Amino acid sequence: MQTLSDPRPYRALLSILLVLTLAFAVGCGRETREDDRGAEELYAEAQRALNARNFSAAIDLYRQLTTRFPFGRHAEQAQLDMAYAMYRGNQPERALTTLDRFIRTYPTHPNVDYAWYLKGLVHYEQSMGFLRRLFPDQVVDRDQQSARQAFAEFRELVQRYPQSRYVADARQRMVFLRNIMADYEIEVGEYYFRRGAYVAALNRARYTIEHFPGAPANVKALELMERSFQRLELDELAEDTRYVLEYSYPDLLDRTERESLLRRLWPFD
Repeated sequence: MQTLSDPRPYRALLSILLVLTLAFAVGCGRETREDDRGAEELYAEAQRALNARNFSAAIDLYRQLTTRFPFGRHAEQAQLDMAYAMYRGNQPERALTTLDRFIRTYPTHPNVDYAWYLKGLVHYEQSMGFLRRLFPDQVVDRDQQSARQAFAEFRELVQRYPQSRYVADARQRMVFLRNIMADYEIEVGEYYFRRGAYVAALNRARYTIEHFPGAPANVKALELMERSFQRLELDELAEDTRYVLEYSYPDLLDRTERESLLRRLWPFD
């Protein structure tokens, strides 16, 4: 039986307090040691993590750096590197948010062109995710927002910073995106055509020609328009469309069709 004068409960309480105090001291000491790292050291550690493809660790280190040294010389570049780590670490939305903040905060930064380029890359990878899932035998009208956004970001880079070292790659990706988006529109147009929705097929073909000039799919767009006009019994429009196709792409015709086209273009022999 314990009495009020029994010292054992007090000794137990003191032991608990001592353990908690030591644990707190150890934690504070560890935190203090971490806080002793300067911006240069944190940036170097983050770069090592990034090069080792440890993207989550790199992101954490870059975030520490930008939080503790927001006005240091490494802070601005750390934001770009952190966005890249997020992009490679499959965190596209966070990467885009970081890049938008960087562009707003440092619009005259010497590497702001890279921010625009990286935004394009993020959207580009997102768009490729569904474009690769297109099936030629069953087309579903899916959202192409990421592809259009990637194209817009690359175009912004090309227009704003024509001398940027990233422009050449951006242009190549723009051509690829243009061709893919044009092919997609035609696939959807053919889907409508097979189901007898000829007006919808016409609209898709017309949209392709108007919005993706120079795309190889324009040949298929004109052919789709011709067939749709024929099904709608608009024979004169179908013939005009065929004339435009033959005149614009004579190299695609065989010898007989080429001779026929030339006779129509120069019927004075």
